[in-house]
Amino acid sequence: MLDALYNPVRTKVTAALVIVLLGVTSVSQIANARPAPESFADLAEKLLPTVVNISTSQMVAERQGPDFQFPPGSPFEDLFRDFMDRNGQGGQGGPAPQRRRATALGSGFIISADGYIVTNNHVIDGADEITVRLHDGDTLDAELIGRDPKTDVALLKVEPKEDLPFVKWGDSDSARIGDWAMAIGNPFGLGGTVTAGIISARNRDINQGPYDDFIQTDASINRGNSGGPLFNLDGDVIGINSAIYSPSGGSVGIGFAIPAGIAQSVVEQLKEYGRTRRGWLGVHIQTVTEDIADSVGLDEATGAMVAGVSEDGPAKEAGIKQGDVILTFDGKTVESMRRLPRIVAETKIGKDVDVVIWRDGEKQTVQVELGELEEEVVATSADSSQEQQAPAVAEASIDELGIKIANVDESLRQSYNLAEGTEGVIVTEVSGDSYAAEKGVRPGDIIIEASHSSVDSVDDVVDAVKAAVDDDKRTILMLIETSAGPRYFGLTLSTEE
Repeated sequence: MLDALYNPVRTKVTAALVIVLLGVTSVSQIANARPAPESFADLAEKLLPTVVNISTSQMVAERQGPDFQFPPGSPFEDLFRDFMDRNGQGGQGGPAPQRRRATALGSGFIISADGYIVTNNHVIDGADEITVRLHDGDTLDAELIGRDPKTDVALLKVEPKEDLPFVKWGDSDSARIGDWAMAIGNPFGLGGTVTAGIISARNRDINQGPYDDFIQTDASINRGNSGGPLFNLDGDVIGINSAIYSPSGGSVGIGFAIPAGIAQSVVEQLKEYGRTRRGWLGVHIQTVTEDIADSVGLDEATGAMVAGVSEDGPAKEAGIKQGDVILTFDGKTVESMRRLPRIVAETKIGKDVDVVIWRDGEKQTVQVELGELEEEVVATSADSSQEQQAPAVAEASIDELGIKIANVDESLRQSYNLAEGTEGVIVTEVSGDSYAAEKGVRPGDIIIEASHSSVDSVDDVVDAVKAAVDDDKRTILMLIETSAGPRYFGLTLSTEE
C-alpha cells in the first residue's frame, strides 16, 4: 500500500503521436464556452470543508543487514538462501525481518451528511487502522464499507457528532477538454491544498485496470492527493484523483482522475452490497485491426472480436461464437475492444440484451441474458467476522508468504495474457519485502502444487499453508509455473505477530 500510495504511472510510451486537424471552431461554440474565472476563492472556500485527510497504518516487515543478492538464475541462489534461512538470517545475509507499524497519507471527500467518504482503494489497501481528519481538525475512526480494486475506489464511513458538509457527483461525461478543473487534497501531508488547471484529455487508458477511462488534467497532483476530488466550476465532483505520470516522483502536469460516471455507480454498489456487482458476458475479446476488418468484410476497424467463449457463460448459451465481431451491446456502440468491458460491467445483471454481431459478412442480432461477473475480491465491512455463504473463496491474501492469490477466471486470463483454458490459482500480488519475492515468485505465476498436493482453487492453497503453520513447519514446498516453466520453490513461512 505504501509504495503505491499515490500510484505513479511509469509506463513506456509506445503509441505514436497522432495529430488530427479538425478545422476552425465555430464562433457559436466559442461563445458558449465558459470563461476563465477571476478567482477560485469562493469555490475553494465552499468546498474545502468537504475534503478530508486520510491516514492509515499497518504492520510491515523491515529487513536488517546487507542487501546481498546473487545474479538472477545463479545455481547458488536457492542453496545460499536456504542455508541462511536455516540459520535464522532471513535469506539475505542479515537478521530476520523485524515488524514495525508504518503509516501513510491520502485524501478523500464526503458524499453524505451522515459520514460516507470516498477515496482510492490503494490509499487504504492493507490498512488495519484508518483515520479521517476533517477540515476543522476533528479526527474520526473510519470503517471500511467496501472497496473495488478494479476501479481503485473505496468507500468509508465515519460517525460524526453532527451533520457534515458534503459534495454531489457531477456529469463527467459532459466535461470537455479545455474545461477548468480544481483539485483539493492532502499533498505530502500538508493538509487541504487547492490547485487548478484544465481537463487535458479524456478516455485515457494507463494500463491500471480493465475499466480504464481516465480524465487527464494538468491541475497539480502529488503524493497524498490520491482519493481527493476533481471538481468542475459548479463545485460538483467529476473525478477522483488517482495517479500521475511522473519520472521524478513529483507533479509534471499529467494527472489522472477516475471519472465520476464510473466511480458513482461503484460507490452505490459498495454502499448497498459491500462489493461490486458487474455484468458478465463470458467472452475473450481482442482488438479489430485494419487487417482483421478487411479479412472479415468490415468497412472499418470497429467493435470487439470474440477470440474465445467461456463454456458456461451467457455468450455461449446465446450462440455467440469465436470469430464474431461485437458491434453494439444493449444499444450502445462498441467503438473499440476496450469499450466493451465497461458497457457490459455497467449493464443490469439478468437483463435480456440485444447484441449486434458481424458474422459471415453480415450483421446479426442475438439476445443474451447477462450473468454476474465473479469478482476476485469480495469487499466486506472492516468489522465483519461472520462467515460468508459463498461456495469458495475467489481471492485470498497469504500473509505468511507475502502474496495474494486468486482463482483463474476470464478476466485474469486477459489481464495476464494466459492461454485460453488455463485453470488453477494465480499469484496476483507479491509483497516486495517478502521471502516469495526474494525467491523469484512474480504476479502471473500459476501455483500447481502445495506440499506435494495438487491445487485447484484458492481454498486448496489456504488449507495447505494453514496445515504447514499448524505443523510448525518453517517452509512450504510449492510447484509453480513461471514464465520460464515449472519450478519448485521452498518458501519460508512468516508467522510473526
